[in-house]
Amino acid sequence: MTGKKIDVDRLDLERMKDKTAENPGTLPYAHHSGSSVIRPEDKGKITGRAVASMHSQTDMQMAQIYEQMRLLADQANKIKARVEVSERIYQASISFEPLINHIYYLYQKKDGSDFLSMIAPEEWGRKRDFSAFVAEVKLLADHTWEILRSNN
Repeated sequence: MTGKKIDVDRLDLERMKDKTAENPGTLPYAHHSGSSVIRPEDKGKITGRAVASMHSQTDMQMAQIYEQMRLLADQANKIKARVEVSERIYQASISFEPLINHIYYLYQKKDGSDFLSMIAPEEWGRKRDFSAFVAEVKLLADHTWEILRSNN
């Protein structure tokens, strides 16, 4: 073995004790030059990332809730339209007994009154007995009318 010999008599063991740890594995920092580099963290950067991540997550959740609210509002509007058409049909002139799950057509006459027909707007010949087509509807089991097609 070749190399420089250490002069043990010149070593200050007391001073070296101050520079070493008894349990170096438990130190929260590097204890010699071969240790891994430990850099202090920028707490502002960590907090900034956490806040940005939190905003991103909550924005996504708010968008989902908004989409659900929009869907519920659309469903409520469809139910409202169903009720309005159902009331209009039950006040209209009906010369037959409507059957559940059959399709019918609501028209408005020139005098403003409504009537329900089994004839589609495309099936009328020259003798059109209405001034406006209102809706194509289907009678549901709860006796409300589903709007299949509307003139709106």
